[in-house]
Amino acid sequence: MGISDLIAAFLQDSLDEAENGVLEVRRGDLAQRFHCAPSQINYVMSTRFSPERGYIIESRRGGNGYIKITRVHVDRETVLMHVINSLGAEIDFPSVRAMLSNLLHTGVLDESTARILLAVTGDRALNAVPKETRNAVRADILKNALILQV
Repeated sequence: MGISDLIAAFLQDSLDEAENGVLEVRRGDLAQRFHCAPSQINYVMSTRFSPERGYIIESRRGGNGYIKITRVHVDRETVLMHVINSLGAEIDFPSVRAMLSNLLHTGVLDESTARILLAVTGDRALNAVPKETRNAVRADILKNALILQV
């Protein structure tokens, strides 16, 4: 089991025991506990406790910085609209892959839809698009395809 898995399991267990599905922890304390860099904590937060997985993360950096994880139960359309609204003007393919993996894992998208979206946003499909604008085109395609899922 890797460090990310250990951190995620610890946070999930702590969240299961927390009142009202809300957990507040200090990033520095977690990093010290798991002997890792604070950026590793950030990675776990962004990949394992994302909105598309049913969590809201609030974070404050600095000496008294903390991370507040709230478990929420939202419907499929709300998750999709949050993802669509959070997409910027550009997105790279690894980020698309991670996002679609999260949506698949939580049941927001079925496997067939996720695979199609991976195919149409991949570099092979966008080969004729200049590299300088590829991530912008990828974001537009993904937004429009997700809107059709709502």
